[in-house]
Amino acid sequence: MRNSGSSCAEAPVGPPLWLLAELTYRCPLQCPYCSNPLDFARGGEELSTAQWIEVFRQAREMGAAQLGFSGGEPLVRQDLAELIAAARGLGFYTNLITSGIGLNEKRLKEFADAGLDHIQISFQAADEEVNNLLAGSRKAFAQKLAMARAVKAHGYPMVLNFVTHRHNIDSIERIIELCIELEADFVELATCQFYGWAELNRAGLLPTREQLQRAECITAEYRERLAAEGNPCKLIFVVPDYYEERPKACMGGWGSVFLDVTPDGTALPCHSARQLPVKFPNVREHSLQHIWYESFGFNRFRGDAWMPEPCRSCDEKERDFGGCRCQAFMLTGDAEATDPVCAKSAHHGIILDARREAETAAAPLSALTLRNERASQLICKA
Repeated sequence: MRNSGSSCAEAPVGPPLWLLAELTYRCPLQCPYCSNPLDFARGGEELSTAQWIEVFRQAREMGAAQLGFSGGEPLVRQDLAELIAAARGLGFYTNLITSGIGLNEKRLKEFADAGLDHIQISFQAADEEVNNLLAGSRKAFAQKLAMARAVKAHGYPMVLNFVTHRHNIDSIERIIELCIELEADFVELATCQFYGWAELNRAGLLPTREQLQRAECITAEYRERLAAEGNPCKLIFVVPDYYEERPKACMGGWGSVFLDVTPDGTALPCHSARQLPVKFPNVREHSLQHIWYESFGFNRFRGDAWMPEPCRSCDEKERDFGGCRCQAFMLTGDAEATDPVCAKSAHHGIILDARREAETAAAPLSALTLRNERASQLICKA
């Protein structure tokens, strides 16, 4: 364990345990709730195969144990099998987080031969029409179904992710039934969290409290039924921050266990941190050792010296670490502010207003801004 060189970090800093490699922001889908940055079109050149492998080597040397391949859509990278093999050779537990678009039997075999441990496939809905509308692809649903079955046939754990929101959460029974049909081992029913494109579309995506309560109740009933039947399927229901009264401990604490490297090599302590008024280091210019332990960006919100009141004197600060810095900045313009999700925050009214807005007629699916290159370029110019 090392002490950071920054005065912002008061306690010894352990190594990063989980490395997320966002290999690319390219993606064939256009999901309006994508957590990628709005201005992804401004991103620089992607890291090369050799540069990614060097990142893996350094992270493993520091003690990282789990490596996730994400994007965008990581299947867009033609060197993915090579990257998986390199990661497994270093001793990582490897996880592919994918939409399933671009996957086929040939690539599945290549990934299996390379030693891939785990594949998570995301769906937009259990209804083909809604799924394809949200994905921006007429063939997405059929491809996802085929690849989910193929993943199961290859002996991988069947791990599914459904991002739920006001346009699909009322079909929670159909979603769960589809998961059971696909013999899922683990299902994350993750109600949309509002970062990136999801924040841009929040007025059209945030469900009502009644929708959430009904969906959570139905999920609990299915959970009991599956347990009684001896079905190993695990259902995890994630409530959006906007309906909580206390903030989440974002990523287990700033710069605590999680290290994200973006396609151009920028290193971040969480997926959304790039939007903050902080200059984050790049792996092209600095070692991961320096980035994790010494850089200003990774030490900026470690410890509690940065905290304002009421966080600093709160008896829950060691549990929630002041909440999400990205959410605080998005909603208040101040990255040091108490996360507005917290009922103690002076800005909690922003959350209450959003809940009230969700009770009124929201934007239809057709009015949502889809995540695509053109929309990102327009945002870059704004």
